[in-house]
Amino acid sequence: MTETASSAARHFAGKLRFETDPSDVQAALEAGERFVLVDNRGEAAWRQGRASGAIHLPTAEIAERAAHSIPAGVPVVVYCWGPGCNGSTKAALALSLLGYEVREMIGGFEYWAREGLPVEDDNGPVNRASDPLTAPVDAAACAC
Repeated sequence: MTETASSAARHFAGKLRFETDPSDVQAALEAGERFVLVDNRGEAAWRQGRASGAIHLPTAEIAERAAHSIPAGVPVVVYCWGPGCNGSTKAALALSLLGYEVREMIGGFEYWAREGLPVEDDNGPVNRASDPLTAPVDAAACAC
């Protein structure tokens, strides 16, 4: 393997170690994997809609609330709005500085919702169809 190929392999392995995506998070939830899904957006965004099963822990409150909201030793997956927002990166950094094992859900809530994954708001479940530009319409997963 060339030095460039070796560097590329380390880079992509590192990304997969610290990033995940909505369909993989949903598959992990369905498989019963133990982790806490954290929505780190503000109150208005949380009320508007969130991934079903997530807890609300805004980035600004992580330092004071994480220990009460997330058991020690339990892995964490964080998400914010979407690919145009680095809020989940900020939250992942804050949680990792507190000692948590953290992965960032790339695509954020936008792609969670666009892929037709379970969404809820303060009134309960919200039914959304999959966007054919982000998820297969006739399959459970993209198989990528």
